[in-house]
Amino acid sequence: MSRWRPPAPRSTAVVTRAGFEKLKAELDHLWHTLRPEVVKALAAAAAEGDRSENAEYTYRKKQLGEIDRRVRYLSKRIPALKVAEGAPADRETVYFGAGIVLENLASGEEVHYRIVGPDETDARLGWISIDSPLARAVLKKRVDDEFEAELPGGRTRFLVVEVHYDA
Repeated sequence: MSRWRPPAPRSTAVVTRAGFEKLKAELDHLWHTLRPEVVKALAAAAAEGDRSENAEYTYRKKQLGEIDRRVRYLSKRIPALKVAEGAPADRETVYFGAGIVLENLASGEEVHYRIVGPDETDARLGWISIDSPLARAVLKKRVDDEFEAELPGGRTRFLVVEVHYDA
């Protein structure tokens, strides 16, 4: 059995200004702060001798590989991103960057989300990717519109309760 995996589908290359600045800051931190520290620690571990039984050396090599992988990804991704700035003229319609309040019509529960780029999603904050099934279903809907979304738990009906765009 081979280790080959098909490439993941391309994600939408759009991001908010805050998300863009956060990605740039992460790249800067990884490249200028964290990586030099790990390289220094790796050199010290390598100087201790037998690398085959040196846990510190093995750990640092793995850590350096993870940092380099993320730096490589960010270095390619950041130039490809399009920063979406400002709110749309129609502030009652759901577009990228919108904060939305939805009512699950089956349970009556209200949920709060913000539609952001795939590189800045955060489930704890309720930030969902524009590529997610829910975001794709709610795009271009207006307040008081009902829609269905195919979610992992099955088909669910929602009502758009509120749409807002934060500055």
